[in-house]
Amino acid sequence: MDVQYHEEYVRNPRGVQLFTCGWLPASSSPKALVFLCHGYGMECSVFMRACGFKLAAAGYGVFGIDYEGYGKSMGARCYIQKFDRLVADCDRFFKSICDLEEYRSKSRFLYGESMGGAVALLLHRKDPAFWDGAVLVAPMCKISEKVKPHPVVVTLLTQVEELIPTWKIVPTKDVIDSAFKDPVKRENIRRNKLIYQDKPRLKTALELLRTSMDVEDSLSEVTMPFFILHGEADTVTDPEVSRALYDRAASTDKTIKLYPGMWHGLTAGEPDDNVELVFADIVAWLNKRSHHRKPEHGGRVTSAPSEPARYQRRPVSGGSGMDSPVSMPRRRGRFLCGQCRM
Repeated sequence: MDVQYHEEYVRNPRGVQLFTCGWLPASSSPKALVFLCHGYGMECSVFMRACGFKLAAAGYGVFGIDYEGYGKSMGARCYIQKFDRLVADCDRFFKSICDLEEYRSKSRFLYGESMGGAVALLLHRKDPAFWDGAVLVAPMCKISEKVKPHPVVVTLLTQVEELIPTWKIVPTKDVIDSAFKDPVKRENIRRNKLIYQDKPRLKTALELLRTSMDVEDSLSEVTMPFFILHGEADTVTDPEVSRALYDRAASTDKTIKLYPGMWHGLTAGEPDDNVELVFADIVAWLNKRSHHRKPEHGGRVTSAPSEPARYQRRPVSGGSGMDSPVSMPRRRGRFLCGQCRM
């Protein structure tokens, strides 16, 4: 199937330029919308490419954004000053897509991998009725007791986080070696200069810890349909943590699937046969839950954005043109960067 890809830079309310991208079926209107939330250190344009192409080839409109400081977005590399800001950026951008006239009747799904799973869950908590469901791949939704730092260590780090917030001083194992099973794919990831491969910054590490604890405390508040996929041999995020989400969530429509022998990078680090199996499961789950929304008065859909989209388009070249409200590209127009055949 032909898939159209586009990318665009937008500017958030803090004036930071963020990279966004999208994949659309070339010959039909998407059956539903899927919004990508990538993991720690990762980025959309390359790392999520397979996901975007495969879901678009299956008939879905897929949109992603690089968080501030990630991938092609501006900001200190992989520095999270406030996790809430990251969630708010995704919330505004994703809702600006959903509010486009041609998409108001489409189902909307979140897709979160690893740290992106926490982003997806927090987006749901921010507006519980807005989302029709979420695909959560090895989600970061609770700190495993195996790796949770001692409270004394956390206290010491907290005392200096405002003095040296961006310092790369937090020791950690090589996640790439632990996440990606296929050696060729592992080396391709390692050569990607847009993927952060240094030690975590102090404040970033503390924000991830606080966010994980916050999400863990509110697992029972999850009410949307969700599908958890997790490799049983994952050493980056604990499969038992995903089981805790499944057990504690209030959702009446919830599914979990554990894949024997698979690692953390289910969609990008496994052998091709395993990746195809995972995506077949994701598409089958989405297909059963995609439907048309009934528009409210004035043409807006139920649970429309609670605030107007504040993003502004910014020329990629940094030119002096006037900024204007963001509008993600249709299937034609000057924002379309290319057409790919799957």
